[in-house]
Amino acid sequence: MTLSRRQTLAGLLAPAATPALWWPGSSPAQAVTAATGPAQALHALFERYWDDTARWYPEWATFRGDHRYGDRLTDRSPEADADRIAQQQRWLAQAEAVPRDALSVTDRVSRDMFIHEQRAKLRLHAFEGWRTMEIGALRGTQTALADLLKAVPMDSAERAEQLLARLAAYPRAMDQAIAKLSRGVALGWVPPQSVVQRALSQIDGQLAPALRQGPFFEPFGRLPSSLPAGQRAALMARGEAAIESQVLPAMVRLREFLQQSYLIAAPASGGLLRYPDGAALYAELVAQHTTTQMAPQQIHQMGLDLLDQLHVEIRKVQKERQFNGSFAQWVALLNQPQHFFSSPEAMLEGLRAAAKRLDPEMPRLFAELPRATYGIRAMPVHLGPGAADNYNRPPEGGAQPGWYNANTLAFTSRQRWALPTLVAHETVPGHHLQGARAIELGGLPAFRRNGFYTAFGEGWALYAETLCDELGLFDSPETRFGYLQAQAFRAARLVVDTGLHSLGWSRQQAIDLMIDRSGQSAVFVQSEVDRYLSNPGQALAYMVGQQHILGLRARARHALGAGFDLRRFNNAVIDQGALPLDVLTSQIDNWTKAE
Repeated sequence: MTLSRRQTLAGLLAPAATPALWWPGSSPAQAVTAATGPAQALHALFERYWDDTARWYPEWATFRGDHRYGDRLTDRSPEADADRIAQQQRWLAQAEAVPRDALSVTDRVSRDMFIHEQRAKLRLHAFEGWRTMEIGALRGTQTALADLLKAVPMDSAERAEQLLARLAAYPRAMDQAIAKLSRGVALGWVPPQSVVQRALSQIDGQLAPALRQGPFFEPFGRLPSSLPAGQRAALMARGEAAIESQVLPAMVRLREFLQQSYLIAAPASGGLLRYPDGAALYAELVAQHTTTQMAPQQIHQMGLDLLDQLHVEIRKVQKERQFNGSFAQWVALLNQPQHFFSSPEAMLEGLRAAAKRLDPEMPRLFAELPRATYGIRAMPVHLGPGAADNYNRPPEGGAQPGWYNANTLAFTSRQRWALPTLVAHETVPGHHLQGARAIELGGLPAFRRNGFYTAFGEGWALYAETLCDELGLFDSPETRFGYLQAQAFRAARLVVDTGLHSLGWSRQQAIDLMIDRSGQSAVFVQSEVDRYLSNPGQALAYMVGQQHILGLRARARHALGAGFDLRRFNNAVIDQGALPLDVLTSQIDNWTKAE
């Protein structure tokens, strides 16, 4: 619960003093200028980058707590895209021009990470068709506005005016989005039919409710009671009119395009091998999501090996219950009605009860904890019963908590014994603890405090599940199976994602393996496989990242022996913000030497 970083890690976690540069005939003032100039140039670049991205991507600015551009939406025209690509090239050149050797250790890492990010983004720009695929199985153009509106603050009339301006901009933004999707059709880049059909269902789920009960009116229900009643009523009436005249017609246009043009062009199967340059794109996505040089076949085999290991542990759990049947029979036994919730509200209360049990255990795992709180809420019903639970980190400044978004619509298919692992992944010691800690690291530039590398973020959350298992928090055979099943599910992802996009697997082949090896429900697995089809490589990052962190811990424990402190190690992993795995390795090696 402490508020500052450990002083014992100060050399690793805070900017170090830059040594003075002296040469004959120079003055101390000249030496200081020479020493600090590169650092000042670098941080000025970071600030320009942070401000420019807020202006260019105002939705992202809203999510991170910057509301200066809350009256706008991103310009997605080809001209704006070209301007952004040119600016990324300038940022890259400016960062590369800063002499690395003149920087502190922390600034060197920041410079390297900034360069890494810009190069990665520019490499993906080469795949024009891929950049048009903005319809995903879980989220995309079809859900973007509803997702954004939940993050919009409505604490004043000024905020309401910003939102009304943003709604007025929505028809143009939708026309640009449809134009980009149309370009994808021309290039032969359309997601598979199952993904487009999910998007259509999500649109229907947003259009179906009465306007004031739908997702687009939600912010107007949060207008502050401090406003005069007449003013609140007038703002709500204007919001209703804007949704009726601007938002809903734009959503209907999107639906008509998806139904009449996009779905017709969609392939039955969506593995990347069927797309132009798909193999090269998948190699790039694997490298970016895992931040490793692992080949798809290597990852595929890793998944198969881990599944075998996990099923050995599952059989031990079955023996504790004196169960001698098959894995499928075991899963059927644990899917009897008494293991499920009676209502969405009961599921939400079950999740909150699991969180209350985890919270007091965190001082056993960390030397320092973040201050930001978190809450657990139901996700919008239009996402469907197969959507995976997820987390939104708190914005900078602490004005709002982090949020675990639970799919309570799936209360009939989410078992009670699975909840402790799920909560550990999304809240503490998982996503919330790591993300909330990151935004409090004041010695790092904003792009690092708010950064996210999939292998680090998802790898950490999966490692967090392992921490709770090691603490004995999964203290019944059923809850421990819930943990092992969650691990097996992530191991199966390694097999099916590479199978779909590198080995030519069909969608049904992937679904069958995941059900057979993880025991998850068909509804959930079908949604997940569509997710992998529309977001290739992302699902690989969880287990690759977790295994990397566990390997670093084993190495540090071996080097330090009795001096190894798990609490300090865990803080060392998260107290530089999100990192590529090779950079994390260097940081933990340095921490081990310092210890």
